[in-house]
Amino acid sequence: MTFRQQLINWRRELHQHPELSGQEVETTARLRHWLAGAGLRLPQYPLSTGVVAEVGKGEKVIALRADIDALPIEESSGVDFSSGNPGVMHACGHDVHSSVMLGAALLLKEHEKQLPGRVRIIFQPAEENFTGAKAVIKAGALEGVSAIFGMHNEPGLPVGTFATRGGAFYANVDRFVIRVRGKGAHAARPHEGNDAILLAGQLVTALQSIASRNISTLESVVVSVTRIQGGNTWNVLPESVELEGTVRTHQPPIQRQVEKRIRELAEGFATAFGAQIEVEWYAGPTTLVNDEKWAAFATRVAQDTGYSTQTADVHMGGEDFAVYLKTIPGAFVSIGSASEFGLHHPAFNPDEALIEGAARYFASLAEQALIEN
Repeated sequence: MTFRQQLINWRRELHQHPELSGQEVETTARLRHWLAGAGLRLPQYPLSTGVVAEVGKGEKVIALRADIDALPIEESSGVDFSSGNPGVMHACGHDVHSSVMLGAALLLKEHEKQLPGRVRIIFQPAEENFTGAKAVIKAGALEGVSAIFGMHNEPGLPVGTFATRGGAFYANVDRFVIRVRGKGAHAARPHEGNDAILLAGQLVTALQSIASRNISTLESVVVSVTRIQGGNTWNVLPESVELEGTVRTHQPPIQRQVEKRIRELAEGFATAFGAQIEVEWYAGPTTLVNDEKWAAFATRVAQDTGYSTQTADVHMGGEDFAVYLKTIPGAFVSIGSASEFGLHHPAFNPDEALIEGAARYFASLAEQALIEN
């Protein structure tokens, strides 16, 4: 079996058996089996799921990272290796990322004696709920690491295309829940109540004005209300409505300004309507900030490996890799996967042609980073 086909087979097996964040037990077992079978060392870290492998010797340590969890999505891609777990799918391509880093591990193992240090390959659990990177760091898997590199497939780029940028790349991700409490009433006698739905609707409209009227148009910011829940029948005005949504920014001052404005609007509407409005704020992963040196280095290696390279646009999605980059320097990159459907779509179907090339790229990147560092 060719190297390319082996990686594709592994990817397809992972794709058929997806597991949600923190539940990647079978995925972990498969990865451990494949890595151990290839002769990789598997240092023991206190992780309930996820695997860490290592190759080489010496004091210098460079890390590579893949994510391994899936999403609560029912697959509709139509591929003959579709998910066998109902309601769970690798709709973000973490199966692809894992196969890429498996390939890099195998290539590095082939010339382990020539490596000027160690490469630690981290197969991280729970990226989708933003808890995995913190668990990996707490377990000690970054100890001694001087730089770390990771990837995400990019369905909007052709296979053979590479993109990254120095500085802010992926966004800070915050989640908010707003609970509006008015007074219920018969739908035919609204004047006897305090319509929580009317208030919630106007609040949604006001929230959309934050990005366009309170923040400079030169800044990147998104405020999205993604869930509205209230009422349980057609002829009753409900007493309460709950809104949920997300805020995406790249600069901490803008993040703080948006949160402040949301709270001000909620307080103002509560006063104006004689209602109660409660805002709960959940801070997600911070902005992913690539080290300028390592982003430029990663791009040069990509060019040498045969990729068509470009500077990536800022990304409004979140990425747990950001937590690593607050601890040690490194770079996160995009590799083209040419899928008709985007990330988190039930028909997402990345082109497997990217896998072998990306594996060879990361093996080369890790080896050259050991020399550069």
